[in-house]
Order: sequence, then C-alpha cells, then structure tokens
Amino acid sequence: MKVSLIPRACVEKSISMREVMDAVEDAFRAKGLGRVQMPTKTYIVFPNGDFRTMSSYMPDLKMSCVKIVNVHPNNPSKHGLPTVMATIVLIDPETGRPLAIMDGTHITNMRTGAAGGIAAKYLARKDSKVIGMVGAGAQARTQLLALNEVFKIEEVRVCARTIAECEKFLRDMEYLSLKIFIKNSVKEAVEGCDILVTTTPVTQPIVRSEWVTQGMHINAIGADAPGKEELDPEILRRSKVVVDDYEQACHYGELNVPFSKGIFRREQIYAELGEIIAGKKTGRTSDEEITVFDSTGLAIQDLVTATLVYEKTKKLGLINEIELL
Repeated sequence: MKVSLIPRACVEKSISMREVMDAVEDAFRAKGLGRVQMPTKTYIVFPNGDFRTMSSYMPDLKMSCVKIVNVHPNNPSKHGLPTVMATIVLIDPETGRPLAIMDGTHITNMRTGAAGGIAAKYLARKDSKVIGMVGAGAQARTQLLALNEVFKIEEVRVCARTIAECEKFLRDMEYLSLKIFIKNSVKEAVEGCDILVTTTPVTQPIVRSEWVTQGMHINAIGADAPGKEELDPEILRRSKVVVDDYEQACHYGELNVPFSKGIFRREQIYAELGEIIAGKKTGRTSDEEITVFDSTGLAIQDLVTATLVYEKTKKLGLINEIELL
C-alpha cells in the first residue's frame, strides 16, 4: 500500500489563498446544510502547551482526514520552533486506507486565515478599508492575506508584544504593497479601524469595549483553548456574535471564559458562519452593528484544504510515495 508524503515545501507551492478561501467557504456551507461529520476536537494539555486531534468526513467530497496539531507559545523563543505545528492524514472513506501524510502547519495557517476572510466577507461593512491587527505572528499574516482578497485595504495598523515582531511583520508582508503602520499600543491599533483581527494567546482581555465603535467587525482568532480570552466580554454583549461551531466556541473559543462565568449564554450566539453562508440566516444587516466572528478552527477546513493540496500536488508531480504497509 503506497502512501503519499507531502512536505511543507510542496504544500506551499501547491495552494493559493484564493483557492483555499473557495474551498473553506464550501466547507462552511456544507456544515450549514448538515452535510458533514465532525466530532468536537479533543485536547491533551501539557505544562507549556497542548495538542489537539481533529477529524472529519464530508460525503460530498468523498474524503476524510485527521489532524494532530500543537500550540506551544514559547516555542519560537525557547526552541526555535513554530508555535503551531501540525500533521494531517488524508483517508479514503471507501477503504479506510491513508492516501497521504502531509505537513499541516501551512494548511492550518492558510485555512484559518481563509475563515477570517470569509467571515469578514459576510459580516464586515463592504466599504471596510482600515484593518487593525493585534498580534503579528503567522496567523496575522494569513488573516491579512485573506482580507486583502476581499477588501480594498488602505491602511493596516499592527501592534504586538515587541516592536521587533511588528517590524518583521512589515518586512514579510511588503509583497502586498499595503500601507502598514506599527502602533505602540493595542488602543492605537483598535480605535477607528473597520476590521479588527486579534491573534494572540492571552488569557486576559486586551481589547477594551470603549475602543470598539459602531460598525466595526472583529475576527477573534487567538482564543482557541480553555482559559484564553482576548476581548472585553462587554464587546460580546454589544455585538452580533457568529461562531464557526456552537459547541467548540462555548468551550474553546473567545466565548469560553465568559460562558463559564455566566457572563454570556449560548442563546446569545446569533449564528454559525455556515448557517449564514448557506442562506439560513442573514449576515450584517446595517452599517452600525458590531459583529464578532469567534474562530476556533474546524476539522472540515483542514479536510478541504488537505484534499486541495493532495489533488494539486498530484497534478504538479510533487508527490513522493512510500510503502507504508
């Protein structure tokens, strides 16, 4: 039995953000229509991080997969490793045999960025042009890349733990030819922006409600495990809150801390993004409302992106096969 091995370099060569966004939007739509199998992700917690297992099956796609992904915030400074690393196994549902084993780190970054861009497409004002970014890591890069596919961006404001992180972000994103400005505080990055993106691993809110004005859209990306929280809970109470998955959002997303404290209730969630994409619920309904997308990351995003990688690498002749059994 031959299995394809697809390293990161081949993954990166095979997919564009536009392609990933189209695939991920289809995945959300399928979820909204009830056409996926996707158990809630499971966690193993270590002293300095965690790893999660995520599995899914889409009958329409005729593919299944499982991903193992870690989050270790101290990796870059202490070990010279990425904060997030992932491995994906693509599975043939007809036989159960593994079709491919591939690097999932770039896939995770791309599909998460894609989800943010898609959420903003349905929830942000169409004339949004000023982007505020709190956090300047890998996720910030793909979030901006996806937003640039949807909006005519005139200004990007970025704030991170250090100026050095912001300066590296500027250098890495120069190819987009956007006006990017480093801000010395979260407040400066947030106030007056049209779309705010938060991608930090913090466990205490760093975005205050008084900085958030009417009409703003927020992609809350960083809170993806119990105890993490980036937004003042008052922001949630003022907003139309959309999640990628009800169950995951309440236990692992931006809502997990307010939910556990009784500050925010499940019935206050407006919709899942898939319900909006599938036409079951409306997205933004006025230029004044504040909208929040709580992204926890779904296994179906990995599945459609990994399938895209598998098909593209075959066409490009980038696949290396081994005898696994």
